[in-house]
Order: sequence, then C-alpha cells, then structure tokens
Amino acid sequence: MNKTKRETNRAIRFKRFANKPYAMFNSLHRVVSHGVITVSMIACAVPVKANVESSSDTIQSRQLGDVEVTAGRAPLSETETAKLVTVIERDEILAAPAGSIQDLLEYAIGIDARQRGELGIQSDLSIRGGTFDQITVLLNGANITNPQTGHFNFDLPISLDDIIRIEILEGPAARVYGTSSFTGAINIITTTSETKSKAEVRLSGGQHGLFDASSKLSVNQGKFAHQLSGGMKHSDGYTTNTAFEAKNIFFQSSYDDQENTRLDFQFGFSDKGYDANTFYSAKFPNQYERVRSFYSALKGTSTGRINFTPILYWSRHYDRFELTHGNDKYNYHQSDVYGLNLNAHFYSALGKSAFGAELRNEGVLSNNLGEPMKSTVPVPFESGKLYTKSANRTNISYFLEHNFLFEQFTLSFGTMALYNTSFDNNLHFYPGIDGSYRFGDNITLYASWNTSMRMPTFTDLYYKSATNGGNSDLKPEESQAYEVGLKYHTPLLQAHLTGYYRQGSDLIDWIRVHPDSIWRSVNHTSINTFGVESSVRLSFRELLGKESLLQSMQIGYSWITQDKKSSYESQYAMDYLKYKLSAALDHKIWKGITARWQFRWQKREGTFAQISNGNTTVKPYHAYCLVDLRINYSARQWQFFGEINNLLNTKYYDLGNITQPGFWGRAGVKYSISWK
Repeated sequence: MNKTKRETNRAIRFKRFANKPYAMFNSLHRVVSHGVITVSMIACAVPVKANVESSSDTIQSRQLGDVEVTAGRAPLSETETAKLVTVIERDEILAAPAGSIQDLLEYAIGIDARQRGELGIQSDLSIRGGTFDQITVLLNGANITNPQTGHFNFDLPISLDDIIRIEILEGPAARVYGTSSFTGAINIITTTSETKSKAEVRLSGGQHGLFDASSKLSVNQGKFAHQLSGGMKHSDGYTTNTAFEAKNIFFQSSYDDQENTRLDFQFGFSDKGYDANTFYSAKFPNQYERVRSFYSALKGTSTGRINFTPILYWSRHYDRFELTHGNDKYNYHQSDVYGLNLNAHFYSALGKSAFGAELRNEGVLSNNLGEPMKSTVPVPFESGKLYTKSANRTNISYFLEHNFLFEQFTLSFGTMALYNTSFDNNLHFYPGIDGSYRFGDNITLYASWNTSMRMPTFTDLYYKSATNGGNSDLKPEESQAYEVGLKYHTPLLQAHLTGYYRQGSDLIDWIRVHPDSIWRSVNHTSINTFGVESSVRLSFRELLGKESLLQSMQIGYSWITQDKKSSYESQYAMDYLKYKLSAALDHKIWKGITARWQFRWQKREGTFAQISNGNTTVKPYHAYCLVDLRINYSARQWQFFGEINNLLNTKYYDLGNITQPGFWGRAGVKYSISWK
C-alpha cells in the first residue's frame, strides 16, 4: 500500500483553511488539514499540535502528519517540515486569560513579550533572544512590519474577537518572508468564512477604570462574505501616568467561487492615545504618545497547474510623541509601506517547487527622522505643524525554492535574492536548506540551516533627542542559524526538543557607556546565540475520556545564552530572556463552567537604570513568577467570563524602569446570534 493511501485511511482532512490565502503558513494557497487544538496549546510553542475529533465520542483519527503548514515557500505536512511552527486556534484565544494579542502571545515559550503597559497598549515582541525589530509581523499574509520602529508592529486595527488563528514561525525566514524576518515571523489571521451570518456584542470592565467593548457583524451571501467589526477600550491607569484609550474598526470582504478563484479585501483603522510613563527614558516620566494606523490589502488566489497568489497592500502609521506631556515640543512621524507580492507554486515528479517576487517601498515623513526636505508638508490631524524631513527606500526580492519528497525523508532548499536602494548596488543572496527524517508515524528528526538579514529602521538611522542619537551610517545586520530538533506526536502525548545556534554579525542596538550618557545606535561586531526549547503536552481527554474533569496540561521550558560580553549597557540586543518556564492547565468546574490557569516563571539577562530621588542606579533584572486565571461559562448565545491577571500581585519589570501592573481583575459578557 502506498503512502498516500495509508494517510487517507488514517487521517480526516479538514479543509476550513484550504483556500484561505490570507494565512501566513497558508498564504501561498496551501491546503491545510487540521482539527481543533486543545486550549492548553498556547502555553508553550509546540509546533502545530492538532487534535482531530469526530462528531461522536470516539476519536476516529489523530494523524498529525497530515497537517500542512508553510515553513517554506512550498506546502509541506507538519511532520515533513524542519522548523517549529506554532498554530494558535480560535479555541485557545477564547480560553486564554488575555485582553490583547500581545497578552496572548506572551504565553508562547519561544516568544519574549516585553510589555510597556497592560492590554497591549505597547509591547515589544521578539523570538529566540532577538530584538523586536528582528521579526516580521503579517496581517492575513500581508507584511505590515513598521519601518519606522518595531515598537509599532502591533498597532493593528483588530481585536482578539476578530482573530481565528495566529501562526508563529520560529527561526530565520528570509527566504520565505524577506527582510526583517531575522528570527521569525508572526501572522495574525482574520476571516470572512463564517458558514452563517452572525452578530455579536461583547462588554467587559474591571479595576483601574477599565471598560472594553467590541461588536462584529458577519454576512454570508453565497459566494460573497462580508464582516465589519469595531472596538474600544479605556483605563484610568494602574499607576501614575498610565491611562489609555484605544479604538479600532475593521472591514473585510471576500468572493470565493468554490472552485479556483478567490478574492479578499481588507481595510482597517486604529487610534490609540496613552500616557507613557518612562516608556523610552526613566529621566522623563511624563511621556505621552498618540498613534493612528491605516491598513488595506487586496489578495487574489487562482489554482490550476500553477497556483498563483498575488497581494497588493498598503499601511500607514501616524505617531505623535511627547517627551514631556503638554510642553508642545512634539515629534511627528508618518510611515508608509506599499507592497506588491506574487507567489506561485506547482507540483511535479521531482517534488514541490515555488517561486515569487516582492516589490516593497518604505518611506517616512517627520520633523526628526530622515534628511531635510526642500518643501515642508503639513502634518495631518494637527494644526500648523509641518514635516521637515523624509527618507525612502525600496526592497526588491526574488524567491526560489524546491522540495524533494521521499517516503521518510524530505529535503528542501531555496534562496532569497535582495536588492535595496539604500544599501548598495549589488544583489545579495540569502539561502537556506532544511531536512527531516520520519521514524514511523509519530517521531520526526529535523535539521536546518538558514541565513537572514535586516535593514535598520528609520529610528535606528536618524532618531535624535535629549536621550538618543541615531546613526545614518548603520549597515544591515546579517545572520546564519542552525537548528536540530525532535518531535513526537500521539493523541495522548505531544512533545518536542529543539536546539539552535545563531551567528549574528553587524547586529544593530542602542548602547550607552554610562548611565548618564545618551543611547546611540551602533553595529555590534557579532553576537552568537545558543538556545534550547522543549515542551510536553498531555491530553487527559484521551487518557480519562471526554467528560474528564481535567482536560489538558502542558509545560514548556526555554534557555538562551549569548557569548557577547561588553562593558557598555545594551538597551535591546544583550537584554534577552535567558530562562522561561510556561505551563497551562485546563479543567472543568461544573457543567458549562471551565477554567484555564496560566503560569510563567522567567529570568531576563541584562540591567536597567532605576531612578529614585534624582539618583540613577543600574540594577539587574530579577526572576519573577506570574499566575493568570480565566473562568468561562457558556449558555446558548451567552458567554460570561472573569479574568485575573497577576493573581499573586507580583512586582516585576519587563522593560527598563517601567513597573508592570499588579493584581488586575475584570469580567464581561458576550452575546451572539446567527442566521442563514
């Protein structure tokens, strides 16, 4: 019996995402076969753990090897891939004690989420000891990574209620997603694929004057589907100068002929204003920031002998930053990204091949960033303010990949060729190769070698203030990474163990030699990173039955070390999460009441400057432990929930001198109704 027939007999294929081109690991028109991932999946970055459940109490199939993901340009099943790919499904999102995308992602074992406040007001997310500028962030497959600074990568026009799926690719992804995917990529996926028309409203509130509301309307009309959503949240702040207000609206529409053509359109807007207590400097505690974001994308998908996926996208970000709130000395920035991406893949007797190209233009208007302009430009939303400086660059990328597929062995190789108008006049190549070997149905051994690069942000190049000095002579940072790992998959037990080594050269960071000096952006000579990640998940439903009180448990651990030693203070590159332990427990309480417990213990390498009574003291980061809890109760169209973050009221620092919230409770209700 051949392999295809065996897999057909032992696997149920779910094609809910098969023709959804907006998914990152599906954005190249991949067929995805998967089921519902148990809610404990989000606790640790175990690659694409799927539990396929039949409509009866008997589990008919749990064949994980049939799950297709995209860790490269061509689609491969999960057991064939030689990278860690984490998929967070809708069920995990609903069950987690998280009020924002950033809160949700901080539970993943491979991600370091450094919060500057609660509920995702501003957070720096990084992967595997990298910096927040070294990841690619995508919305429905469109690269919206902010060229001004990675601080704004998650200023998205969506809320958690809009998301059906988040996909995380760990490790360099230059040959898949081009520049900025230096240590990995995160794609956030929304959809118009509701089988029925639906409306829902959610209201919640809590301590510190918190009010959070959202609504969504989905209309399904045969081949056409539309969705409009919006939300707002407000808080008086958990300490001095931490109040915020945020609003967002998001529209998406699709046409699907159910055969070989699909079109997707999205447009969104977000508006956030927040008190920024010591966000960027402990010397100025009364900072303030106002940001507005626009996003639009049009994507097509056609299938046939060659599968094409073109996408046209645009994003704009406005930023008004006040180092001292109300002193009328503001920094104004407007960044724009225009992109055209075309990817194609096809199948042949030699395996799976893919090719593509991307044209991406990045620009900034500012009164601080860039070179002086001949003519000034008025600042939108502001009266009498002018942009006086600007900068612009264009990336042109070409991609090529091929996959040889055998019964137990897969070999994938490819490259990205890059030309950047602000770099030099040469074409630069960033190749990679992956291999995996399958021992039967449940165990996969894999290894990979990949190269990557990142262009400096406009902030790295030009930003100047009383506390910072940019460097227009910065070079791109480059790296090569090696990875080897072992994955074990059964319905009862899923586990992985991964080791990686990344050699980085010309890495970009902000440093200072003395606590009283300013931060300056520089290229490090080199920083080499070695890390280990592991995770184990146990399904009590498989062991004790569907009605078991305990549903699932998961625990994961990561350890990172870097060999660069320096006498200066590093703001980002040397300030990494050395140890992280994450665990989750899901259980039933009574009838429709369920609970999710999240536990995190972590220790950060590096130091920060603490200012007290005008005196500056350099202190190391201390280890801390956090416990979060969410309780859900569902009854027909109603869902009631309560959350407690930082249940132990732990005092801790994620970033610099910024005190994080203590015990914070909130509760809410959601009502949903659907019709044909």
